[in-house]
Amino acid sequence: MCEIFVKADPALYESKARSIRLHGVVTSIRLEKLFWQVLQEIAERDGMNINQLITKLYDELMAYRGQIDNFSSFLRVCCLRYTSLMLDGEIVNDKHLPLAGLRNSKNGSSGFLI
Repeated sequence: MCEIFVKADPALYESKARSIRLHGVVTSIRLEKLFWQVLQEIAERDGMNINQLITKLYDELMAYRGQIDNFSSFLRVCCLRYTSLMLDGEIVNDKHLPLAGLRNSKNGSSGFLI
């Protein structure tokens, strides 16, 4: 079983830090390259770059929760939820369709499902 995991390209789990600007404040986020790839895919679906997506997720999380304890972990979970929801068929696999127009089937809200 572990063979399918241990044979992963080491470049995928190499950490990469990126500096981004959140509302005028420069901050650094360190994620594994695979997570950056998934965030890029999510961003492209809605015509954004990664910085715009991260800012949108940050703003939506702050509006919903009022605080952020571990934003890097939140971004990792977003990536895992995105891939999981795609596998479960709750998000269409067509990467040309934006996520912003999709509805969350559990609560009927529009916007990101992740």
